[in-house]
Amino acid sequence: MYARILVATDGSELADRALDHALQLAKLAGSEVIIVTVTEPVTLVGGGYATVVGGVIDPMPELIEAQENAARELLQRAAKKATDRGVAVKTVLVDNSFAAEGIVATANETGAELVVMGSHGRRGLNRLLLGSQTNNVLAHTKLPVLVTR
Repeated sequence: MYARILVATDGSELADRALDHALQLAKLAGSEVIIVTVTEPVTLVGGGYATVVGGVIDPMPELIEAQENAARELLQRAAKKATDRGVAVKTVLVDNSFAAEGIVATANETGAELVVMGSHGRRGLNRLLLGSQTNNVLAHTKLPVLVTR
């Protein structure tokens, strides 16, 4: 059926449900699961610099490192879930990208045959609608997309 299933996660409850669904499908089909998470560009008001008692510091490197560490931990937990269920797994961290762009690019680069993702993520007001990232993936890929709720 599908040799490679890509599942996108941001650590939200809906993304966890999408992961569980993708793992069940992969187990039944004997598929490899590719788990992707995307770290978005970090921006701060004021150019990313803060004044601290007589000097200027740039908090961006620390913010980027924290964001990447959290993404790696998220991928490790998701990969453990896959291996615990006997599903072959690969993880991909896409840095400094918008979620939909990173998901579509990863699906293309890895030869995924199906994309599984939650109906919306946990970012800002977008979580209230059918996620804009989900809509963007649907609009910019030719692959089948399974949207879970």
